[in-house]
Amino acid sequence: MKQRNWAFLVGGLLVALLLAGVVSNFASSHPDGLDSSLREGCTFDADDNITGGSCPAQQTKDHELADSPLADYGVRGVQNSYLSTGLSGAAGVLLTFALGGGLFWLTRRRGTATSEPVDTADATAATAVPAGSEAAK
Repeated sequence: MKQRNWAFLVGGLLVALLLAGVVSNFASSHPDGLDSSLREGCTFDADDNITGGSCPAQQTKDHELADSPLADYGVRGVQNSYLSTGLSGAAGVLLTFALGGGLFWLTRRRGTATSEPVDTADATAATAVPAGSEAAK
């Protein structure tokens, strides 16, 4: 791979790590549009638990992977929320980069195997037109 391509690849990886590891801590903690519409009609306490009303959010349940090491945008066992979010984002970037790089490596176009050189004398003789033929006139 050319030096320029490596620089671009490493630069992109560093930008992704910076965004996932640092900037992700400044994302909004307010619910997005889907969450807001699902919560409409219910009342919530300070800990974000439903205390009354009727809304589709009452039917939610935990995901099957809710107890996984990187669940809820954090790393289980890390008490500092900023560090936990940053580590989770960096781990996700590195995992995605490794999987994507591995897939590209497996599916890359490989050069064709070199075959024996063709003898030009044989190739010229094979394409020569016989002297008495109609094409030679």
